Amino acid sequence: MSIEKKVQTPPADPCSFVIFGALGDLTRRLLMPALYNLAAQGLLSEQFSIVAVGREQMSPDAFRNDMRAALAQFGTQKVDRQVADRLLACIQFVYGDLNDDKTYGDLKRALEAIEGVRGTGGNRLFYCATPPTMFAPIAEHLAAAGLTQEENGAWRRVIVEKPFGTDLASAQALNRKLLAVLKEDQIFRMDHYLGKETVQNILILRFANGLFEPVWNRNHIDHVQITVAETVDVGLRGQFYDATGALRDMVPNHLFQLLSLVAMEPPSRFEANGVRSEKAEALDSIRINTPEEALAHSVRGQYVAGEIGDRQVGAYRDAQHVGAESTTETFAAMRLDIDNWRWAGVPFYLRTGKAMGIRRTEIVVKFKQAPVSMFRNLPMEELAENLLVIRIAPEEGMKLHFNAKIPGPEVEIAPVGMTFRYKDYFEAVPATGYETLIYDCMTGDSILYQRADGVEAGWRAVEPFLQAWKNAGTNGLETYAAGSDGPKAAHDLLARDGRKWRELI
Repeated sequence: MSIEKKVQTPPADPCSFVIFGALGDLTRRLLMPALYNLAAQGLLSEQFSIVAVGREQMSPDAFRNDMRAALAQFGTQKVDRQVADRLLACIQFVYGDLNDDKTYGDLKRALEAIEGVRGTGGNRLFYCATPPTMFAPIAEHLAAAGLTQEENGAWRRVIVEKPFGTDLASAQALNRKLLAVLKEDQIFRMDHYLGKETVQNILILRFANGLFEPVWNRNHIDHVQITVAETVDVGLRGQFYDATGALRDMVPNHLFQLLSLVAMEPPSRFEANGVRSEKAEALDSIRINTPEEALAHSVRGQYVAGEIGDRQVGAYRDAQHVGAESTTETFAAMRLDIDNWRWAGVPFYLRTGKAMGIRRTEIVVKFKQAPVSMFRNLPMEELAENLLVIRIAPEEGMKLHFNAKIPGPEVEIAPVGMTFRYKDYFEAVPATGYETLIYDCMTGDSILYQRADGVEAGWRAVEPFLQAWKNAGTNGLETYAAGSDGPKAAHDLLARDGRKWRELI
């Protein structure tokens, strides 16, 4: 059964799309394929233009040819030459150092020339496809050059992509610098996880169905699990990863975005400020652990040599640019408690790791066991757990686990499941996950973007774990074989509460 889309989405506003760091992998692998997909769906304005800013001298034609090759290599769908030609024709290239005032003067002149020809209305979207250390300097240079000032009805917006800081203090410092030169509604803090359809569908599942919201609370839910397991190892990213680790890399952004969507209260209306306020409030309600509690409620691990499928993987400490005595975690698990009326007494268990046996991103909502006194003569261990599993990757969908009677004269119970897969109902066009987020920024819809208070609330909850692990050094650093489901201590973390992780199958 396939359900067709009934409403034609209008094209985004005319604008100039400026990419800082245009010669990097993010542009080639994700941004250009995403822009192509938007163009193919008729979601870019006829007056759309791209200005690429890079640190190497390059002609516009050379950059266009490079982007054409990127579409052929990384595109998620077959490239229509006419669509690609139209998109690539609107590209201009500006050479310059992002720390040099002259670059922004050259950019300003290029934008004014383009706007005079293409009629973009003066709307400008600045995308920072750069290391996070450049977010604030770029914003400050843009403001100094007068490129962020909104006038005559034109908008100016800046996209920065996670990570937003490396701890609470740095996140607060970044927010102060950005807000000194930009208004909050000009800043779009992107977490690409929120571009996934199933992540967005959590809001629809909860708030558009009378079936779930009445039981979405401490009276009916036993606990929640959020898992982001990756089969990829550190590879050649050792220099970055050894200074970051699994906790900083994944928890205050990806996992907390999922947690906030599960835990938030219903907003009064489906609009950006309401949704983002409730998400920030949910994160702000996470109980702040003491250092002792943080150690007791968490597990950190580092992979050693093993096999992932038929692939041999070396130990993390043997990876390029990783120290032989590194204490950086490649696996993190923790228990969090949310101190509000809805979730009091309901633990949230989070885990994420690299070099694990299977790639899986999912949310598991475990409902409380029903009273079974009338079935007391049946073996209770045969009863299935009542679970709602929201699968985000690699396959998007949901599954509800419950009990049913086995056909026959005897009363026998068996676990069964009802499965919904996106591909069974919707003809989704293969995408990068960036399309919705870029389109939303062009239309001024920030509902899927983070606000300053939400970012800081996430780091505030993570800070005790960062400090406790730093102070512990090698003490408590577990190991796990590449290709496994993580260290044994992660299973013990739940076992102490009489619970267990859903098996990664």
